[in-house]
Amino acid sequence: MDRRSFLRASTVGGAAAAASTLAAPAVAQGRTTCVIVSTWPRGFPGLGTGAERVAARITELTDGAITTEYYAAGERVGAFDAFDAVSAGDAQGYHGADYYWKGKHPAWAYITAVPFGLVAAEQNAFFKYLGGRELWDELGDEFGIKGFHAGNTGVQMGGWFNKEMNSPEDFRGLRMRIPGIGGDMMANMGVSVVSLPGGQIYENLVSGAIDATEWVGPWNDYFLNLYQAARYYYWPGVHEPGAALSMGFNKSWLTSLPTWQQAAIEAACGEENDRMLAEYNANNGTYLARLVNEHGVQLREFNDDIYDAFGVAADETFDTIRAHSDLANRMHEAFLAARENVGGWMNISDMPYLRQRNRVLGID
Repeated sequence: MDRRSFLRASTVGGAAAAASTLAAPAVAQGRTTCVIVSTWPRGFPGLGTGAERVAARITELTDGAITTEYYAAGERVGAFDAFDAVSAGDAQGYHGADYYWKGKHPAWAYITAVPFGLVAAEQNAFFKYLGGRELWDELGDEFGIKGFHAGNTGVQMGGWFNKEMNSPEDFRGLRMRIPGIGGDMMANMGVSVVSLPGGQIYENLVSGAIDATEWVGPWNDYFLNLYQAARYYYWPGVHEPGAALSMGFNKSWLTSLPTWQQAAIEAACGEENDRMLAEYNANNGTYLARLVNEHGVQLREFNDDIYDAFGVAADETFDTIRAHSDLANRMHEAFLAARENVGGWMNISDMPYLRQRNRVLGID
């Protein structure tokens, strides 16, 4: 059987199976429509464009057997409503940061990032080879979701502040936009945590409704114009050391597809996972220089006292998570083992090499 005959046969079979499920998409002329909703603004560099890119790539890799319809945040559902839309079958997929769903189950935060967590290389090892995938599937089954990583921002900055942060006491009473377990950690630091989608951060920081915010890093923060609203830009970020973005699919819909279409979807997500990280690494240095040299942004490094306080606050948060449920505890235990395993190796491989290379070459 040639490829086109195979595609036609597979598509017709997949369409019939999909039409029999509650979460079935529209099927017309042997083609399946996949509605994808997103947590990101349309056209936003990296996060938004990456989500649009993976949606288009699914159509390309399936030779049009799956036609994706992409909706940015607010175009079909609100940014924080994307999960529920897919879980209920009102859309077939979402692109977002799974820590947004930690209120449904705290284990979702580990799919994206947690304080003192895993960098991108460690994330990939954990979810591909060290038990993360199996735990993710177990978590997703509770909500009818099957997810794949489809992007990573790399290590994020610590955030934008309207005052210098010299001690842990400076965080008390601060109104800060920060999501996920990082937000819970900051709450333990005495911060008043505010939950806002990306499209609302700038206006709230300018108006004084919040005193500080984190977003992503120099490339994204530049285009959100955060330098116009706050003066001090802190590093290194503790809350999202390797923020992994996800494509979450309605599992009933996904498993109704022919296996080759499921494989194509997974391949599109994996491709974007690599591409987005490369894109962030290619752009962050350039835009950090522009923020400092063209806009007078003041870079500040969190001192050891602050980082030590972050550690105490994070441990308090993790204690609460582990008490939530058996699954949450097992997710945390697996995360700790991966951090020790891969992090220990990187401590004698990547990190010493980069330190020595940059010292010899005079790279600051």
